[in-house]
Amino acid sequence: MQYILEILPSLFSGVVTTLEIFALTIVLSIPLGILVSLALTGKNIIKAIFEFYVWIMRGTPLLLQLIFIFYGLPIIGIVFPRFEAAVIAFVLNYAAYFAEIFRGGFQSIPKNQFESAKMLRLTRWQTLRKIVIPQVFKIVLPSIGNEVINLVKDSSLVYVIGIGDLLQAGNIATARDVTLVPLILVAVFYLVLTAVLTLVLRKIEQRFDYWR
Repeated sequence: MQYILEILPSLFSGVVTTLEIFALTIVLSIPLGILVSLALTGKNIIKAIFEFYVWIMRGTPLLLQLIFIFYGLPIIGIVFPRFEAAVIAFVLNYAAYFAEIFRGGFQSIPKNQFESAKMLRLTRWQTLRKIVIPQVFKIVLPSIGNEVINLVKDSSLVYVIGIGDLLQAGNIATARDVTLVPLILVAVFYLVLTAVLTLVLRKIEQRFDYWR
């Protein structure tokens, strides 16, 4: 117990970093994913550009994208600090996944709803904001929940660019003290985080049950 109390501060510091990356990724990638999904429903060159973006992001590992942004881009003179590089990689990656999720949600909405909104003289933005997006959000909520849970675990990848997240803090303590206790505590932290998020997501789903 004394040893656990000694390493807890470093683990909590790692948790803070993990939560910062998680929160920024969610806040930035979901709106970006919605915008990209709207572009994917078009029929012009913009659609082709964003389809290529989604293909690249979903077709290559997030780990490779992290390494490319932090270690690769400086070769051509584009340099990002470690934390910013991690956030950029995560936002671009998860926005692509969210875009595909929202695209499926938008395509599931009957076209007559758009026609009815037009008859009511609603603008396209009003139609999306008041009629379409609330329905789409309910449809895609389970899929978004899965990605949110995955994001907590994927955040551990930032160790490759030297960011002191939860996993790195555990690895350092394990290598220094030659014990599995830090890694067990890291697992417990991740389990608690995913459990809390699962509970929150279920509460959100329950709030949308009135549309069932």
